[in-house]
Amino acid sequence: MREKIKLRKNLNGDALFSVVHSGFEKIKDHRSNNTKISLPDALMSGFAMFSLKDPSLLAFEERHSEDTNLKPIYKINNVPCDTQMRTILDEVDPVDIEPSFNDIFRNLQRGKVLEPLIFMNSCYLISIDGTGYFSSNKIHCDSCCTKTNSRTGEITYQHQMLGAAIVHPDIKEVIPLTPEPIIKQDGESKNDSERNASKRFLKKLRKTHPHLHLIVTEDGLSSNAPHIHELKKHQMHYILGAKKGDHAFLFDYVESAAKDGLTTEIQYENEDVVHQFRFINQVPLNASNQDLLVNFVEYWETTPKKTLHFSWVTDIHVTKENVSKIMRGGRARWRIENETFNTLKNQGYHFEHNFGHGNKNLSVVFAMLMMLAFLVDQTQQLVCQLFQAVWGKLGSKRNLWEQMRALFYAYKFDSMEDIFKALFYGFKRKHLVILEDTPIS
Repeated sequence: MREKIKLRKNLNGDALFSVVHSGFEKIKDHRSNNTKISLPDALMSGFAMFSLKDPSLLAFEERHSEDTNLKPIYKINNVPCDTQMRTILDEVDPVDIEPSFNDIFRNLQRGKVLEPLIFMNSCYLISIDGTGYFSSNKIHCDSCCTKTNSRTGEITYQHQMLGAAIVHPDIKEVIPLTPEPIIKQDGESKNDSERNASKRFLKKLRKTHPHLHLIVTEDGLSSNAPHIHELKKHQMHYILGAKKGDHAFLFDYVESAAKDGLTTEIQYENEDVVHQFRFINQVPLNASNQDLLVNFVEYWETTPKKTLHFSWVTDIHVTKENVSKIMRGGRARWRIENETFNTLKNQGYHFEHNFGHGNKNLSVVFAMLMMLAFLVDQTQQLVCQLFQAVWGKLGSKRNLWEQMRALFYAYKFDSMEDIFKALFYGFKRKHLVILEDTPIS
């Protein structure tokens, strides 16, 4: 069993921690040179907190000591207290953290890890959606978006982000990309929006990965002409949800075409499930944009208990051979919700916990560091045999994080690899040695 478990040189936990640390070392410190806590130490401490799945900054601070594993494993020389960490990270520009996501992505590309995630037509499938992670009527910072209750006048302060991940219908793991914060922009008094954040995200994505072939899948709010033009501008294909309530003209057009025999309809049964498709190519998106032609796919899934209905618009030419594939790509949009946001909320990352809000950037910086830790974990889950073996042995992510954290804080280790090996192969516990036996007066 020992011989079967092999570590990928640049894609195991320790190697990925080094990539993150190297990225943080390149960030220019906004403070004077006379500082005890370096900026990489502060950033790596925040990253380590999310990597170890500590529930709060206070819990992280209480567990570390001078004799900690943070130095050998996370390359942290001086661990800041909670106040120091908040103060330092509040001034960090979240944009400076973005290259670390790209560094790990390049390692995945060089290791040919992404190739099984190719979806169709040599393209990767990217699911994009917005989510909120902070809301308060009292705590706020300069970058908070605001919402005013029209009846009471009460102001709610919010933080949201636009998340994106490479997904595949047949693969549980996702590869999160650099998130785009939805925050008030410098010099702007109005709230930011998901649409504006999407424009920034797509521009950055194409600049960072100019040759990556992409299919974007999103919900029904995205199937509008301005957004489709934006996707086309960046040479990205799309499979976008389309609801009848938002696209009455389109659905009426398809119904009329169906009566004239211009649509293609397919039906087949798989065990107790009936799959029914209707599609047509090159139809106008809406009355206001009749020059914007899209391809339309409609799908019904019928079981003895219920019938589900979905519909999408796409720029991929639809055929009898690929319509089922397009349907699966459209439904894979939910992986940004189920495998990304829900994982962050429910599997140890404490996504909606307020680790610290700050006055400037702290809340956003913590969200970026959490997503970076999630990317490292997903990479290990996808390619690291040792991580997979420990997860399989312990049975759940929650148990894995608990056991990993217990060993990390209780024993001396030189690497995360050694912690995982101890969890998988087992280890001997020595008797507790009491350092001092002084009567308590």
